Amino acid sequence: MKITLNRNALTVAVVFALLSPLTFAQNGDYVAPRTIDGQPDLQGVWANNSTTPLQRPEFFADREELTEEEYERLLERAREIEQGDGDALFGDGFLNAAITGQVESYDPSTGNYDQTWMVNRNIENRTSLIIDPPNGRLPDMVPEARDRMMAVARQRRENPSDSYTSRPLQERCITYGMPYLLAGYNSYYQVVQSATHVAIIQEMIHDVRIIPLDAGPHIDDKVRLWHGDSRGYFDGDTLVVETRNFSDASEFRGSGGNRIFKERFTRTAPDILTYEFTIEDPTTWVAPWTAVINYTHSEDPIYEYACHEGNYALEGILSGARAEERMAAEQGNR
Repeated sequence: MKITLNRNALTVAVVFALLSPLTFAQNGDYVAPRTIDGQPDLQGVWANNSTTPLQRPEFFADREELTEEEYERLLERAREIEQGDGDALFGDGFLNAAITGQVESYDPSTGNYDQTWMVNRNIENRTSLIIDPPNGRLPDMVPEARDRMMAVARQRRENPSDSYTSRPLQERCITYGMPYLLAGYNSYYQVVQSATHVAIIQEMIHDVRIIPLDAGPHIDDKVRLWHGDSRGYFDGDTLVVETRNFSDASEFRGSGGNRIFKERFTRTAPDILTYEFTIEDPTTWVAPWTAVINYTHSEDPIYEYACHEGNYALEGILSGARAEERMAAEQGNR
């Protein structure tokens, strides 16, 4: 699937993406459909295919939106990417490459997928998904969190393949974590509702979250889960979910088991599900932070994400590491 970027297609495809999340939230004319239980109907397949980076590039300073010239440059750069044969651009790389003209490969050593493997992207004029802090960037980390991240990075750099436990969780087909923010590649979700629960199926590694709607107490604090323990309720047309009890191993941008994750799902147009989340962890950041993603509706189903390659590859990764160690030892003995 490729980016479709002719002018007529853009007029239709990005008409909603051009609106800011605040505009969606203030659209008083739209009323979400109801399920047979009378709840706002959030069901369906929803995609995070936005080109907007999580953090605002520093050269935008406090500007929340692109200028018209910058947006036109973004569209032109997207056309070049679609027509070229270079590496696909993930996450923050799309906007940075479009504005600065500098392209950083996802994997400089071996190269990456080209754009053929990426889905059609929603090209927004926002400069960041983060809306709070107002500068569109993550809050400062507390010193202990920075030290913790540096220690983990050093361990991974010095001992990347001591055993299978040294490899990343996603490579071992365990989880990509929650939330999964990488846009444009297996970035689809399916929402299924009943009167008492909401299920959110994440395409990447086919993770499923089962969320009770009773807003009841969380499980015992001693029980820790990859995706935490979620409790939800409806506040008008918005599904509100609070998740805590994360495993310390379920790291998210330096934050571990102490984080409290609050989500708000609001259907703001027939084909837009506005997703707002706030993360609070005083052991990692000096303040909470909030981001907004505009999910777009997809008529296509989610197909099985059969995560086997990472498991099969582990044998080769570990055997290769042992071979390198033998070679180093033999050279040292000469």
